[in-house]
Amino acid sequence: MNTIPRDYDLDAYQFELPADQIAQHPHPQRDASRLLILDRSSGQRQHATFRDLVDTLPDGALLVANTSRVLPARLKGQKRATGGKVEFLLLTPLPLVTPQPLADGRNEGFVSGLLRSSKPLAVGQKADFPGGIELTVIEREEFGRVQVRLCWSGDMAEVFQAYGHMPLPPYIQREDDATDHGRYQTVYADSAKTGSVAAPTAGLHFTDDVLHALRDKGIQWAEVTLYVGYGTFSPLRCRDIREHHMHPEYIELDAANAETISRAQAEGRPVVAVGTTTVRTLESIAHHCGRIQPFAGWTDIFIYPGFSFRVVDHLLTNFHLPGSSLILMVAAFAGRRLVLEAYEEAVDEGYRFFSYGDAMFIV
Repeated sequence: MNTIPRDYDLDAYQFELPADQIAQHPHPQRDASRLLILDRSSGQRQHATFRDLVDTLPDGALLVANTSRVLPARLKGQKRATGGKVEFLLLTPLPLVTPQPLADGRNEGFVSGLLRSSKPLAVGQKADFPGGIELTVIEREEFGRVQVRLCWSGDMAEVFQAYGHMPLPPYIQREDDATDHGRYQTVYADSAKTGSVAAPTAGLHFTDDVLHALRDKGIQWAEVTLYVGYGTFSPLRCRDIREHHMHPEYIELDAANAETISRAQAEGRPVVAVGTTTVRTLESIAHHCGRIQPFAGWTDIFIYPGFSFRVVDHLLTNFHLPGSSLILMVAAFAGRRLVLEAYEEAVDEGYRFFSYGDAMFIV
């Protein structure tokens, strides 16, 4: 019988978490979330609040953040044939949707998504959603994914903004409300980069006050885009993590920001990634191109222990699900044992976990 090395065994990334520590609502004040500071060289841990990050960052640091904006991408409607309830989650980033005008004045586009209903819609069946959105199933794929034809009137982003629901992750066991439309979004999210189906959650703790304090300290800022897909919540189904394949996500880095990041590297200044999506973007480009440079395209990079980091020196991140691709990435950066020890301490100290939870800064 083959034995899977511990770092590659999915069972080695499980931990016990009381249900009441899974944050169901955002903290009343963004920058008052707790911050666990982990030194990966010494293993030492400190407890602080997020606004203390300003004093924790090394001089000359460059923060790199994902400015993708979350789309209210979840629609609730009815099957045309039976009137039964159906939900659709749009997965194709809006900038990649190419609308085609129809003779009746509407637009059509072919997109990927997730469909949920009591009985699955077959190929060719239709569903109707608020705002006059019409859906036709073109192809069914595994794990509930579908290729569909959407028809709508007007601007697609405006239609989803008006009628869509925020795609809160499955472990937040409530319906989205008005608070989520503001709080499940970073304060620096770019409306031109709308299309993520999950927030880059490490960035949710930033406030305008924190950003101003960073500038006052001389901390530089750069931006990337990764349109977060549903793959961030997809469970790993392989005991040996090396057999897992990531869902591709679309990333962008423009020339000005590429130059800022490259200059920081050349000058030996630490690059601090705000969140795992930023890590994925930077390391994908470096591994694909050999260095940081302008880029736009898909990545399916899978970062797990043994990965060689080329760009990121420090990581700001939230606390992630047991056995998820995200905790594997953090373990690749800081070491599996060190990360799990920090998680155990965070549980003991009553930290709040996952998207609306507290943060960890790994130096």
